[in-house]
Amino acid sequence: MFGQSQDSIESYIDSPEKLKNLYRRVLFVVSLSQIFGGAGLAAGITVGALLAQQMLGTDAYAGVPSALFTLGSAIAAFIVGKLSQRYGRRTGLSTGFIVGGLGAIGVVIAAMMNSVILLFASLLIYGAGTATNLQARYAGTDLANNKQRATAISTTMVMTTFGAVAGPNLVEIMGQFATSIGVPALAGPFILSATAFILAGLVLFIMLRPDPLEIAKRIEAHKQKYEQKNKTESFNKEINKRGLTVGATVMVLTQIVMVAIMTMTPVHMKHHGHGLAAVGIVIGFHVGSMYLPSLVTGILVDKIGRTAMSIASGVTLLFAGLLAAFAPSDSMVLLIVALSLLGLGWNFGLISGTAQIVDSTEPSTRAKTQGKIDVLVALAGASGGALSGMVVANASYAVLSLAGGLLSLLLIPVVIWSRKA
Repeated sequence: MFGQSQDSIESYIDSPEKLKNLYRRVLFVVSLSQIFGGAGLAAGITVGALLAQQMLGTDAYAGVPSALFTLGSAIAAFIVGKLSQRYGRRTGLSTGFIVGGLGAIGVVIAAMMNSVILLFASLLIYGAGTATNLQARYAGTDLANNKQRATAISTTMVMTTFGAVAGPNLVEIMGQFATSIGVPALAGPFILSATAFILAGLVLFIMLRPDPLEIAKRIEAHKQKYEQKNKTESFNKEINKRGLTVGATVMVLTQIVMVAIMTMTPVHMKHHGHGLAAVGIVIGFHVGSMYLPSLVTGILVDKIGRTAMSIASGVTLLFAGLLAAFAPSDSMVLLIVALSLLGLGWNFGLISGTAQIVDSTEPSTRAKTQGKIDVLVALAGASGGALSGMVVANASYAVLSLAGGLLSLLLIPVVIWSRKA
């Protein structure tokens, strides 16, 4: 394990203080990578739909970029999960980020060549960065106990805020920079993405030693060696299956609603006279709300429970959808509030759902299971992104937002079922 001797591994098992220090160091390294990762994912959110609209000349397929990089993230989530399970978090996460950076470079080249085929192929690869940025949240939980898990997830996610909020607000500056070097303005943010994703990958590759998942596996093996199996094993497996089902459902529903409304907001704003800078501000607030509340959310999930915060997610997303549907199209303030609520509802759902997934897995299979569930989450986002353009083209942005808000209410019966079971 990357040069770690058996004696060195045993030292973490024998010394709780040393293990606690490693846990803190892992959180720091993952958080640092998340700052860059957050900046990298902002481009696809902010200008992906606008770039496709410009190149294709129609709104009907404006949701395709979101669908493509989300589909790419689904494929990458599975691969990163498998790599992490076999070779450790360091290898899996650093590979995913660097591949995502290469995809962003491909988007820039596609815009310069005005090649729609290359654009779509590059967006698929760019999705690897998005998937890895999300999967990195699991790395912080490998060495956390069950009362620290949601807080550990939120600590890494809140660091994403710095990059994720800065990214959309650099859209205009990056556009001007791109124009100055002969690149289309809308491809400018993808130059930032390429740099940010590759830096995130390098931070993890160089600094994430020893690998937290490998240490967690050894600790689990050590416990199993000295602990007798008991009659509650089958009961625990049943609880774990239920936890995986509920956690996955919460994350899938919140992802569909969030991606669908978020994807079409820039197009909706552009149609009603808002400039690129205004779009950047609204999306900046949205992305900030996705990540900035994380530290408080994690504490709440650990203190008041996964179920309560999952219900809060559904209610918040409902209000977001209603406000986006009925807000006047020329009101920047109401759009900011609606998209902020959308981000907050997603935040509640992702952290409570992720905590349930971690609670229901063991280190020996954790990364692989997490990767598979993130595939479902990514496919849900791809569906939301692809359908959002068609709904708006054939109905309206208000109908899309209202449908999203109502869909989020399905979270409530799901978590109530889990409590009764």
